[in-house]
Amino acid sequence: MLLVTPIATEIHHQLIETNHVALHVAQAGPAEGPLVILLHGFPEFWYGWRHQIPALAGAGFRVWAPDQRGYNLSEKPAGLEAYALDQLALDVVGLIDAAGVDKAFVAGHDWGAMVAWWTAIKYPERLHKLAILNVPHPLVMMRNVRENPQQMLKSWYVGFFQIPWLPETLLTLGDAQFGIRVLLETSNRGSFTDADIPHYVRAWKQPGAMTAMLNWYRSLVLHPPPPLYQPRVRVPTLILWGVRDIALTEVMAKQSLDYCDDGRLELFPEATHWVQHDERDAVNARLIAFFSDQPVSTAGAAPEEPPKDAHEPGAEPPSPPAV
Repeated sequence: MLLVTPIATEIHHQLIETNHVALHVAQAGPAEGPLVILLHGFPEFWYGWRHQIPALAGAGFRVWAPDQRGYNLSEKPAGLEAYALDQLALDVVGLIDAAGVDKAFVAGHDWGAMVAWWTAIKYPERLHKLAILNVPHPLVMMRNVRENPQQMLKSWYVGFFQIPWLPETLLTLGDAQFGIRVLLETSNRGSFTDADIPHYVRAWKQPGAMTAMLNWYRSLVLHPPPPLYQPRVRVPTLILWGVRDIALTEVMAKQSLDYCDDGRLELFPEATHWVQHDERDAVNARLIAFFSDQPVSTAGAAPEEPPKDAHEPGAEPPSPPAV
């Protein structure tokens, strides 16, 4: 039975060219290990996986956690079309190519989960398995936003984000106190610590970052993706869901299983939308077990040690040759 024992892990940083953009990628684990790509959501960046990177690397996986396009140190292309789901999925495929492998394990949270769903649907041959954290299948999301009054109410912020300049101004005003308050008030106590806050503020205040981050929402509304003629997910899929999600209803997690050929759902009753922070040890155990085809147990797990970052998250990483 698999025992999860996170270890101190050094994280390296690289700029990687993929799909005509340069993405900053935090990397850890053995170069010969199976590739795991971790896709963050809004308003996070690679640091949103800080609890998972050491555990996965310690289990023998080669871990890549990119700042997705528009975020933190990654390139921020102009125009809403640059943030269409098809482009975001091609970024993931490009990372798999850059790693020199045919397939990867992909996990995504929030917007990263939407990109992960889309990649698995469009490019199933490039994924071993798919792990989803607190975002439903795209068709489930679209249907509930149109037809489910409860979800329509919860999704009010998407309309607010369509307003030019005001949302980014509010979220970054001063020391980004409003943005930080959103994180703290929608998560469990202690999930985001005083030590974490400066990293988020620094990432949000990168030139052009907050507008680019919000352009993901604006692109979805103004340039919606084409219909999915084949919406089923063929690769094995694990959905981890914090039930106390302030933005997304639990029913959508269960409906998403209907689109999975081989899907499993695990609910975390006390977790919020930020399930990988609220239930870090349990999420680590589930991801490692799922990717390793082993039963899971957290018994005897050691307290998590923070990653040893080879470069400050907000500092410019070295500029390697384009991959």
